[in-house]
Amino acid sequence: MKELNKKSVDKPALPIRILQFGEGNFLRAFVDWMIDKANAQGVMNHGIAVVQPIPGGEFVRSIFDKQDCLYHVYLEGIKHKKPIKEVSLVKSIVEVINPYDNYAEYERLILSSDLEMIISNTTEAGIRYEDGDNLAALPPKSFPAKMTALLHKRWQKFNGDAEKGLLIICCELIENNGSTLREYVLQHAHSNQLESEFIAWVENSCHFYDTLVDRIVPGFPKENIDLIKQELGFDDNLVVKGEYFHVWAIGGDSIIREKFPLDKAGLNVLFMSDIRPFRTKKVRILNGSHTAMVPVALQMGCATVMEAFNKPEIEKYIMKMVDNEALPMIDEDPAELKTFAAKILERFYNPYLKHYLKDIALNSISKWETRNFPTVSDNYKKAGKPAPLVTFSFAALLTLYSGHSQATDFVPNDTPEFVEFIRKSFDRNNIKAWVSSVCGNRQMWKEDFLQIPDFAAELAADVELILEKGMESALKTILNSQFSINR
Repeated sequence: MKELNKKSVDKPALPIRILQFGEGNFLRAFVDWMIDKANAQGVMNHGIAVVQPIPGGEFVRSIFDKQDCLYHVYLEGIKHKKPIKEVSLVKSIVEVINPYDNYAEYERLILSSDLEMIISNTTEAGIRYEDGDNLAALPPKSFPAKMTALLHKRWQKFNGDAEKGLLIICCELIENNGSTLREYVLQHAHSNQLESEFIAWVENSCHFYDTLVDRIVPGFPKENIDLIKQELGFDDNLVVKGEYFHVWAIGGDSIIREKFPLDKAGLNVLFMSDIRPFRTKKVRILNGSHTAMVPVALQMGCATVMEAFNKPEIEKYIMKMVDNEALPMIDEDPAELKTFAAKILERFYNPYLKHYLKDIALNSISKWETRNFPTVSDNYKKAGKPAPLVTFSFAALLTLYSGHSQATDFVPNDTPEFVEFIRKSFDRNNIKAWVSSVCGNRQMWKEDFLQIPDFAAELAADVELILEKGMESALKTILNSQFSINR
């Protein structure tokens, strides 16, 4: 088995045009993989310098150094309902640095005339405002403070040259990620009384983009790494495994499409002026389906998404819920929506991915309100009708959390006081009163569930059905009812 480095692999010399905050599995299997493909097709010629956003990580960095930042991305999934595998050797990363240990190299990179953009994934907690963060530290503590200091040094170096502003693309899993980072950078600039000319340069010459990223990346395949290394023919200790499906939606001005033309390499990268409608569509179809399926499937003995979709009743349930209740409430072309939904839901058949239901179940209370209740609300407000299949998923969730479901080993990983309220208020002799008390608990919900006529009554009837017949029989009853089928 060969070692993986520049002695065994021809690695092109690339100018460092991208500074990437984050060295984790997701960025390497998603962003860096895309950039490598665009480079290979001649669409771009971009090298990446990876910056570790927090101290430490010497062991991982030593592997990058040993392998000359080369690694494989091992993708498995479903395309047109058939298994597909793709293995790529990624050559886009030029170097990995820790600014806490080597600030001089970090500063050299941020002041380079070749640098064009910043890409980040500093986790959901990374984009936060820390009052009093020292911009003079080498480097500052928080990511927004790092960005403020970086941009200020760059503004000084190039005397405010508008052409030396940067494109800043955030991949953190929060809404309005780029816009929020921009807000915090400007807040740091104002609170530290930085020059008004610098603030204007950030506002006018630097471009921040909101994004939505989607690819499941389990990461380093520890359980079968020896077999994968044999298949690769290399002793690769940075190989990262992911699903074949990918989509990257980038929202903002049109400059990014010109400077970062990943779509021209055949990648599923979507550029749009406003990302919010796309986020709504994705959340209601993919995330809403996950959240609806979990409490049903767990009570039918399933452990993974694939196991759930192997049960015909669950597959039929999710497909009908999306087709009959979710899609009609999204204001887009129906044919395009169906195509989009089909690509999204095809991922549920992926036999290579162990996507555990108990992991998806994390914080299901807030997830159901965010992902599923809008479909219930829109069906009533826009069409004057109920959404019985989505409503059934909420009944399944309440039953699961009540402690009286068939999933006897399930322990909710959710806000403790909310779980306690659901369990302590449970009354088998008066399910209607219990459901009404849960729906009416405004500490749990931002929305007023009781504003939807008959929602609580339908919900209580579904809970009774589940408790009396068990989940599998209850689901079959719902699917076979003319009421559900015709909507």
